[in-house]
Amino acid sequence: MAYYLSQVLKLEAQCILDAVKKLESCELVHMNQLKEIYAELMENGGQLIFCGVGKSGIVALKCAATFTSLGMPSWFLHPIEALHGDLGRVQKNDAIVLISKSGTTEEILKLLPFLSIQKRKIIGLLGSVNSPIAEACGLVLDCSVSKEACINNQAPTTSTTLALAMGDAMAVYFESVVGLSREGFAINHPGGILGKSLRMKVEDLMLPASMCPVLESHQTLKDVILKMTQFPVGGCAVIDSGRFIGILVEGDIRRTFAKNDLGLETPVSMIVNKTPITIEAKELAFEALKKMERKEKELSLLPVVERDQFLGFIRLHDLLKEGFSLTK
Repeated sequence: MAYYLSQVLKLEAQCILDAVKKLESCELVHMNQLKEIYAELMENGGQLIFCGVGKSGIVALKCAATFTSLGMPSWFLHPIEALHGDLGRVQKNDAIVLISKSGTTEEILKLLPFLSIQKRKIIGLLGSVNSPIAEACGLVLDCSVSKEACINNQAPTTSTTLALAMGDAMAVYFESVVGLSREGFAINHPGGILGKSLRMKVEDLMLPASMCPVLESHQTLKDVILKMTQFPVGGCAVIDSGRFIGILVEGDIRRTFAKNDLGLETPVSMIVNKTPITIEAKELAFEALKKMERKEKELSLLPVVERDQFLGFIRLHDLLKEGFSLTK
């Protein structure tokens, strides 16, 4: 019988729902145990180690990466490599998560006698809660499944899906325990869009005044065109006695020529926008994007101004190039 894609998804979804029912009866006890382990690791500088073989090892790698991204030092330990030197990385103040469908994984069983970690800090994500590995654990999270989604009930599918989901549940609970904020998450993700939106400042992306067209109010539209040709950033800052008084953008030039009585000798003071939206250099770049993408009127650049001093421009183009978007 041919399997539909949806059948596999239904089977894997059902295995997670079944695990929820089994977890509910002892969830508070498990959460308290996890909370104590997390608190001790954070207090003593311990690491959360994940260990598994084969597909379970790949799940362990992902779980370790997730915890690391949330601020918990975590890494993957291969049980065979552990017996050939990697045990030197394991300390008494660490905790370890063992992932095994059978609960009898030979490589893990060989490792157990050499672990210096206390039993109460050994966690099992196991497909068999009555197994030799389960007996070595202080906390066992039931990851048993009725069958694999594989047609021959052989290839790890539902079992690895459930183990991965249980690892995610542990990670999200860790977030809750330590009260991880968006800002805290961003510290470990400086290159991602969240990290950028919470850490990157206007000053990191702005064009400095030295690279922008700047004129005084007594100069003419002809001067504006020449200066904006020299520095093609889309706008020109206007100052008076060193103080910022406004800007001119390309649209202002077009509107000026549309008026029959105005020409190249028109004074800048007659056409300058004296009430532009501005931003400060220390503000978040994401705030600049929000100001530019207002619903009533989208802006292509903002003058960066502090204490009436023009510091430069930040352009919508540069924000979008960095991956910023209000829709993300």
